[in-house]
Amino acid sequence: MTSQNPNDENSVILSPSYRLPILIILIGLLFLISPFHPWPSILISSFGFFLLLQSFTLKLKFTNDDLIVMQLGKELRRFPFKNWIAWRILLPQLPGFLYFREEASPHLLPILFDVNSLEEQLRLRVKDLEIEKAVESSKSKT
Repeated sequence: MTSQNPNDENSVILSPSYRLPILIILIGLLFLISPFHPWPSILISSFGFFLLLQSFTLKLKFTNDDLIVMQLGKELRRFPFKNWIAWRILLPQLPGFLYFREEASPHLLPILFDVNSLEEQLRLRVKDLEIEKAVESSKSKT
């Protein structure tokens, strides 16, 4: 996790994680031994290389009020926390997804960042909006 722009003393920019793209590239390469090769291998590996490129170029920046998606240092999209309804990290053991819902629409982002840093920043900034896992909530009822 890298941090701090002098102008935004409480901002944090997450470090990229290359787990998901590399895993997808490896799965694509495993398809070389399938009877259908090379097409599944080319398609899956191409998607993995696309995600790898995204890992190098996309950054998530957390400020006190917003989650900002940046590409090559330029702001692509700003998600103000005041518009958030809920969030959850899906499949955190694997390279998973960040689900969050704003008043206008839901969003699902592949986690191309360190999942622990992502979860830490979300809990720090919007903890009360975290969706509990169904298993945990069903255990608490019994």
